[in-house]
Amino acid sequence: MQAPPKPEVWQRGTVAGVPALLQPVAHALLQAEEEITGAVKNMPASLLWLQPAGVASIAFHIQHITGVLDRLFTYAKGELLSEEQLHYLSLEGKRNEAITAEILLTNLREQVEQAIEQLRRTNESILTDKRGIGRKQIPTTVIGLVFHAAEHTTRHTGQLLVTAKVVENSSKL
Repeated sequence: MQAPPKPEVWQRGTVAGVPALLQPVAHALLQAEEEITGAVKNMPASLLWLQPAGVASIAFHIQHITGVLDRLFTYAKGELLSEEQLHYLSLEGKRNEAITAEILLTNLREQVEQAIEQLRRTNESILTDKRGIGRKQIPTTVIGLVFHAAEHTTRHTGQLLVTAKVVENSSKL
């Protein structure tokens, strides 16, 4: 007999130490990580880079979510991207058979943990402080960056989940 599914993260209560206004960000990131892990943890490496109908691969989505979280949370701290972050960006989506589901999920989990820690350290009084994105310093705010990080993560999670179903089912034919 299968155990009943856990309630969604937001239904389990607050994330310890995260300010009230940032709870939705924490919930979204943790939910995405759970859903991605469930869909990908046992996936063979041969399926990670498939692009059915030309859509982005599962590996790309996980790399991209990980990288976007790192970049947007860096901007939220008021910092510019490092050479290492720019290098990571240049590698997102480039097929690399050495990258396994375990590696992708470990990187994602660590990045979500870092984001949650940063949320814990974020004082609600700075949420409307101005921040800039990229070389052009496109104007935004701390809250704009962290909420976009959550929204962007959930969008890519949905795309990843559909792609995972398609590649799993096509591999069974």
